[in-house]
Amino acid sequence: METLRLPDGRSLDYTDGTTDGTTDGRDDRPVLVFHHGTPSAATRDRHFGAAADEVGVRVVRLSRPGYGGSTRLPGRRVADVAADVAALLDHLGVERCVTGGLSGGGPHALATAALLPDRVAGVLSIAGAAPATEPDLDFLAGMGAENVEEFGLARRGEAALRPWLETMAVEVRGATPEQLIEAMSTLLPEVDRAAVRGERGTAYGEDVTASMDEALRVGVDGWLDDDLAFVGDWGFDLADVRVPAFVWQGDEDLMVPPAHGAWLAAHLPDARAHLLPGEGHLSLALGSAVPMLTELVATLR
Repeated sequence: METLRLPDGRSLDYTDGTTDGTTDGRDDRPVLVFHHGTPSAATRDRHFGAAADEVGVRVVRLSRPGYGGSTRLPGRRVADVAADVAALLDHLGVERCVTGGLSGGGPHALATAALLPDRVAGVLSIAGAAPATEPDLDFLAGMGAENVEEFGLARRGEAALRPWLETMAVEVRGATPEQLIEAMSTLLPEVDRAAVRGERGTAYGEDVTASMDEALRVGVDGWLDDDLAFVGDWGFDLADVRVPAFVWQGDEDLMVPPAHGAWLAAHLPDARAHLLPGEGHLSLALGSAVPMLTELVATLR
């Protein structure tokens, strides 16, 4: 993990490099700025990293404020991520890139594309949430019980949400893949449980739990601020996402239900939708990472 000092004095954790997380300053491959889920951090994902290596993509990840060593930014909106991405691209000497995000990272990827139009050629949303404030979307419909409770508390504000997150953090911090499945039981259909167990030939569950550990090692501020940002005004207009937007969604997803993907596909100006049967929230990228990255990187060529 590397650390960048931002113009406002905050610290930003990021990774830039190969599948094993090492930095390679000579890497001239196309750059993907990837936004992690909620709660998570800029740690390695060996399966996604291997797919990126196969396609020929340099993956840059950043931990959002409040996660890991990234300084908290109280009251942040989804849109605020764009300034951090711009600073990171400047630091790395990258003029143009693509961006993507998984789950809670999806809205942040869309913000990056909307607010940095001169630097972003395409955007990928993997099981990404749609805005909670839109009248034609029932944000909670189809979510597992834990998410319904979590976002219900988020709508009541920090004082209501923080104690719940602190209790949940005790359950997931340091958890094994099986313990994580138990802690998130209402959110994981069988296809996602299989993914966490590594039944698709990956160490995915280990990487998920390691990312949560890093995200929560100093507390729940990042998780809290993500949730508050999701249920509030995102700070940008989806109509400003003028680049090709690739929306991937599984129809068994209990964290971000398929209606979110369908809504995004219908409202983004240049959306290419992949609404896959039989896939969940965590399993989605395991079977499709290579085609996801292949079509995304093509926007740079």
